[in-house]
Amino acid sequence: MFSLLKLKSGLIIVIMLCTACAISAQVITYPIVDTGVHQFYSNTAIISAPVEGAAFYGQDACYQGNETNYTDNGDGTITDNVTGLMWQKDMGDRISYNNALIKADTLTLAGYTDWRMPSIKELYSLIIFTGQSSGENVVSPYINTNYFIQPPGSPRPIDAQTWSATKYLSLTMNGDSTVFGVNFLDGRIKGYPQYTPGTNNTVPNANLFARMVRGNSYGINDFVDNDNGTITDNATGLMWQQSDDGVERDWQNSLLYAETLTLAGFDDWRLPNAKELQSIVDYTRCPDITQSAAINPLFSTTSINDPNGNPGQYPYFWTSTTHLDGPNPYTPAVYIAFGEAQGRMNNVLLDVHGAGAQRSDPKTGNPADYPQYVGPQGDVRYVFNYTRCVRTVTSTLNHDETEGIKLFDIYPNPVRDKCTITLDKTYKSINISIYNVKGALLKQTELINKSSFNLDTSNLPSGLFLLKVTTDGYSESSKVVKF
Repeated sequence: MFSLLKLKSGLIIVIMLCTACAISAQVITYPIVDTGVHQFYSNTAIISAPVEGAAFYGQDACYQGNETNYTDNGDGTITDNVTGLMWQKDMGDRISYNNALIKADTLTLAGYTDWRMPSIKELYSLIIFTGQSSGENVVSPYINTNYFIQPPGSPRPIDAQTWSATKYLSLTMNGDSTVFGVNFLDGRIKGYPQYTPGTNNTVPNANLFARMVRGNSYGINDFVDNDNGTITDNATGLMWQQSDDGVERDWQNSLLYAETLTLAGFDDWRLPNAKELQSIVDYTRCPDITQSAAINPLFSTTSINDPNGNPGQYPYFWTSTTHLDGPNPYTPAVYIAFGEAQGRMNNVLLDVHGAGAQRSDPKTGNPADYPQYVGPQGDVRYVFNYTRCVRTVTSTLNHDETEGIKLFDIYPNPVRDKCTITLDKTYKSINISIYNVKGALLKQTELINKSSFNLDTSNLPSGLFLLKVTTDGYSESSKVVKF
């Protein structure tokens, strides 16, 4: 299996070991920024990299994607070179949601006046899961503090939530008007009250931060039903399992199910990481208002009963991402709530965080012990969650003229010690990167002003590789076999 890495300029050739390869070139308007995870975990500990077929293979670190790539513009702004968005470096003080909207409309920073509040998908693009929290304390933030100023929380260190522009379609807790936000100090998405609870939705809640953004809209899906049990999102270059199989699993068995799935003739399915799975949440849908899961109706989602036995709830879905949280930080993994993110408060079951929330559950346990109710809002903990698999269809560089372009030829193929790559024309800058199945960089070569060159494959193991050429925002892929 394989993943694809986005680099930023010139001609890029990415070669990755894979077991099944789909060859396509298409426009990518919603490149998913990687989680940053390169460490491997069991249910309880750090482990060495598992080999394919071994326990815990298929977790986040097995598949590397678009690594974070920022530019500090030196004027109070940060450019994300993956998404193309420009961000406010310093958020300033806490602010109410309504005042944040006013601030966005009136902000003049670095000579720009088109600042706005980010959508929840734009805001979540900044999260990294190398962060760590422990109860109410923060070990390291879930945002790159080399570029972004992230104030500490108060009164608890983790109380440092950031507003998005995305309102929850329904209400949470005791009828609170709710806005989604990301907490970059505890690594979660929740719905937060727009007004101070207990004030009858009259007193603004000024306890959250707001980081403004500018640039083209990001986070808009382009789904296509392939009529074979799969859905392709042309915006992200990902193909999805259309229907979950209706089976509850712990985290390890969810990884195993994804790695062994064969669907629509493809066997390179995997469990999505946190940011990939969040990309298909539809925040205009929720059980209370649309009587559906928070996902496009092209998808089919198993309906379940809530802990009180009432129908109309939808499952939490596992991701491949470990969430470093709590006294044993290796035990939880991230899930996305496609139904209500419920909790039991004062012995009443409520929608406390909203459909589309991202939290985490212990990776395994005794099924008879769940559901449980934990934390200040009595969050429902299922542990045995559902699975929706994904596979990579194409790379993540943008271009608007990909159809009909033939970038390169390979000879010979199969190869032994070297092959010749012939490009369709001369390119000024060429970057050749070779990765193994775990996403580790094996070799990197840069060339200039070439239309053809010899690629040394003598040190590569035997197997099937994906050779991917990307230049000027479009791409082409081809399978290469090494004897």
